[in-house]
Amino acid sequence: MDFVIRLQELAERVRQAKDLVLTEEATKTALILPFLHALGYDVFNPAEVVPEYTADVGFKTREKVDFAIMREGQMVMLIECKSYGSTLDPGKCGQLMRYFNATPSARIGILTDGVRYLFFTDADNTPNIMDLSPFMEFDVASPDESLIPELRKLTKSKWDVDAAMSAAAELKYTRAIKELLGSELLSPSDEFVRLFAKKVCSGSLTSRVLDVFAGRVKRAFQQLVHDQINSRLKTAMAVPQTTAHDPEIKTETQESKDAESSVVTTVEELEGYHIVKSILRRTIDPKRIAMRDTLSYCGVLLDDNNRKPICRLHFNGKQKYVGFFNAAKDEERIPIASVDDIYAHADRLKETIGYYVPVEPEDKDV
Repeated sequence: MDFVIRLQELAERVRQAKDLVLTEEATKTALILPFLHALGYDVFNPAEVVPEYTADVGFKTREKVDFAIMREGQMVMLIECKSYGSTLDPGKCGQLMRYFNATPSARIGILTDGVRYLFFTDADNTPNIMDLSPFMEFDVASPDESLIPELRKLTKSKWDVDAAMSAAAELKYTRAIKELLGSELLSPSDEFVRLFAKKVCSGSLTSRVLDVFAGRVKRAFQQLVHDQINSRLKTAMAVPQTTAHDPEIKTETQESKDAESSVVTTVEELEGYHIVKSILRRTIDPKRIAMRDTLSYCGVLLDDNNRKPICRLHFNGKQKYVGFFNAAKDEERIPIASVDDIYAHADRLKETIGYYVPVEPEDKDV
């Protein structure tokens, strides 16, 4: 099964189970072990996943870390678990840090509450000295599509820790810069205000002037974000709407090369596409399900064929719609509140596949 589909199924499971988990042991069983399984590790094989990994660390003896992942007899990943909803403070994972620092084969340290996973390595320091801040944070209940390729490098089948570590510094500092920019956007610091004020103001930057410019900088950033969102919406709305009866003609005749270069596939569109693949995985080979994005909608096709539309994701506006097709290829747009609502229309998607290929009844026991 495709790794992305496994993560989508795990996300749904975690969303349903997390509020029922009340203890750390329940967190391990209901949330963390399924995550390790999704990464491809055999959680029932102590040669791969070692619970309560014990060793002597410096002056402390018989300390335990919750899980250790083994490869070729070497411990490569350490996982410290907290009960769901606990504050994940990187400064208070001393046990994980001691193990990491004392184990030459350790490459990755993970601090988790079963939903949020903080990934650490030694990108900043000498080998085997764990960094104080994580290089990646992954929320299983709401996966960030941009981080899935990095997470894939830590799976059993695609293990490439060297590539993961080479990307760690980039991920870590990009994340830190994004957080800093977000903080400055909400409440600009004096240094940030001064940086812009001295480029546009020729006068003396007194305290009073800086106070005035603090509001101007904040409003300018907010306006910039607003303008970029507005520009994208105008671009999407400028594309003529497709006729309801012939969905494939629009894609073939109106998508010029210039329009294609303006298409930006969003995280929600990717999530919707993978949900459709997950729903249909037992109905049709997932490899036959393709995505083709346009300015006005994101199309999901069978065999990447415009004449075999499965559905359309209309996610550009404030109200999201999913377009479903009947045997005559008439499109019916159904409003949804969130991407997860696509699961409620699983039967409609399976029915559409039946228009193109014979569909065998599903084996409910599989």
